[in-house]
Amino acid sequence: MPQSTLQQFYIPEEQSVYLLSHHDARKLKDWVALCQAQLTQLGYQGIELIGKGAYGFVFAGSTVNQGITAHYVFKFSRITLPTHLQERLEEEAFMLDQVSHPRIPGLIAYQRSRGQSILVMERAPGWNLEQVSLKQGRLSPRLIVRIAAQLADILLALRRESGPQARPVVHGDIKPSNLVYDIVHESIALIDWGSSVFAQLDAQLQFVGANVMELMSDNLQQTNARLGDVYFIGEEQLNGALSSPRFDEQGTAGTLYALASAQSCRFGHRAIPASSLGLPMEFARTLDGMLDPDPQVRRTAGDYFLANMARMARVVMIDLPESVKVPLVPVWARPARQEIDTVVYSSRKAFLREATAQETLNDVNDVQLDRYYKQFMQGWEKPRKPFWHRSAGWANIRW
Repeated sequence: MPQSTLQQFYIPEEQSVYLLSHHDARKLKDWVALCQAQLTQLGYQGIELIGKGAYGFVFAGSTVNQGITAHYVFKFSRITLPTHLQERLEEEAFMLDQVSHPRIPGLIAYQRSRGQSILVMERAPGWNLEQVSLKQGRLSPRLIVRIAAQLADILLALRRESGPQARPVVHGDIKPSNLVYDIVHESIALIDWGSSVFAQLDAQLQFVGANVMELMSDNLQQTNARLGDVYFIGEEQLNGALSSPRFDEQGTAGTLYALASAQSCRFGHRAIPASSLGLPMEFARTLDGMLDPDPQVRRTAGDYFLANMARMARVVMIDLPESVKVPLVPVWARPARQEIDTVVYSSRKAFLREATAQETLNDVNDVQLDRYYKQFMQGWEKPRKPFWHRSAGWANIRW
């Protein structure tokens, strides 16, 4: 496939189109149209902008080769980012190249030219589970167990010392929005490897090293882990422990609990345990154990989850009809011919800047400010954190 001319693309500064002037909004829309036209000229079809964030933009497209349609994702870094942040895309490509699994979309190509980094990957069919959860609410126990079995299979593959480096890999950011769900086959795919690293410790918390000199190096005295999403990662990753496959067990537990409870975070499990969500009791108790405050209980439950999830998934389950829930807040519904546009005005950065000493945040790049969320939630009781997530997280204005 022709990859050489992908270097022509340029990523502008991020800004909501609704907050731009008419002229700037037109320029942004024209730029997106230009990207779609250029990718079309390269032979790709169905080009669309499927995501954007602090580090770059993501497009999707497909090609037809000998009657077979192949779907791809094009991830572009922002050319205005500092070099050390643009290199994150290259690191993501390297880590993605280390893993091979049917439920992990593979790397196609990576290149960097004129300050622009481009990552081309396979595209998994479906929608991410965060979108599915927002539309459907709580997922059925049968579907939760099916998703859990697939996640356990992925975790077992990642912790095996295989691949070019023969070391366990930590994804570091397992959450609903990083799991693409194919509704036809009820299968998932794990995406977004920007937080992945090689594990410093194995599942038994022993050092992973090739020789004595490596074990004595300073690199094993400080963590190489990246933060991930603070609403799903576990205590060890949040507090800067050495990276291990246990990190992904915690991300998996937080994800499964969020999907089963429709809370969009892991923090409500002490007020509403998994055993109260209608899940199979063995699976629910395992999930509660993986979310337990005691590290030893979490590790024991994680081992049980990986060893027995394939068996638990073979239990025959059906989707039982649910009673209609009467909302406590008055709700009016009307038919809509098209999707309503949504603008998200984030208040968290402004809130943190106003509520803390200025000198601690003045020199922090906005791209990196998400790392500081953990400093403001440490010491909080778990039931208080989901309230913060809901009330101070953002405000949606829809029209």
